[in-house]
Amino acid sequence: MTNKAALTVRNITKNFGGIRAVFDMSFDLREHEVLGLIGPNGSGKTTMMNLISGALKPTSGEISLYDREISGHPANRISKKGIARTFQLVRILPSLTVLENVAAGGVFGHRRQWGRRLGKYVRELLERVGLEHVKDAPISSLNYIDQKRVELARALAADPIILLLDEWLAGLNPTELKTGIALIEELRAEGRTIIIVEHVMDAIRSLCDRCVVMNSGAKIAEGSPNNVLEDPQVIQAYLGESDA
Repeated sequence: MTNKAALTVRNITKNFGGIRAVFDMSFDLREHEVLGLIGPNGSGKTTMMNLISGALKPTSGEISLYDREISGHPANRISKKGIARTFQLVRILPSLTVLENVAAGGVFGHRRQWGRRLGKYVRELLERVGLEHVKDAPISSLNYIDQKRVELARALAADPIILLLDEWLAGLNPTELKTGIALIEELRAEGRTIIIVEHVMDAIRSLCDRCVVMNSGAKIAEGSPNNVLEDPQVIQAYLGESDA
C-alpha cells in the first residue's frame, strides 16, 4: 500500500426522489490498499459501489480515478478506464459458456485482449477460481456459488486498476468461505487495489487495511478494522440502541 490515492470520493450524495441513499460521502482508496466498505443492511454500501462503477450517477459530488473525474460517466467507459466489479446479485451472460463469460471481461474491460492470448489468460483465471474443468459448460448449468466464481474471473480478466467486490463471499459455506478468503488474500499479495463490501467480519478483519463504515447513507467511522468495529457508534448501528 502506498499513500497515493487511486480513487477519491468527495462529498458524494445520491437521492432517489425524496429518498437520500448516500449523503456527503468522502473517502480515499490508496494504491494497493484493500478497503472494507461496511455497515448494516440498507446503509448505502451497494449504492456507493454503483456510483463508483457508473451504474448510477451522483446527485452531487465528485469521484476521481488518479485525479481524473469519472463521476457521471457511463459504466462501460468507467470499466475501460480500469474499474471492474462483481455484483451483490450475480450478473452473468446466460447464453454463453463459462469460458465465454470470462473472456468478455478481457474483450470489453481495461486491458483488452484477443485470440490465443486471451484464451490462455482466461483458462488460467478459471483454474485459479477452481472452474477450469467446466470451462466449456453452459453458464446455466452452474450453481450459484460457481456463477459467483465466474463473475470474479470475468472481473479479473479486465486486469482492472481497481476491483470492487460486492458481498462476493456471501452465501459460501465454511469450506468455500475459507477458499474465497484465501483467493482474495492472493489478490492482495499481488498488490491489487480493492474495495470490499462484506458482512463476514472475519474476512474484513483479515483482509482489509482500513474500513469505512456507513449508516443511513452517511459515513460514521473510518480507520483500521479493529478500531472501527470497536467504535460504540458502529456497534449501535449494527445492533440498535438498546443492545449497543
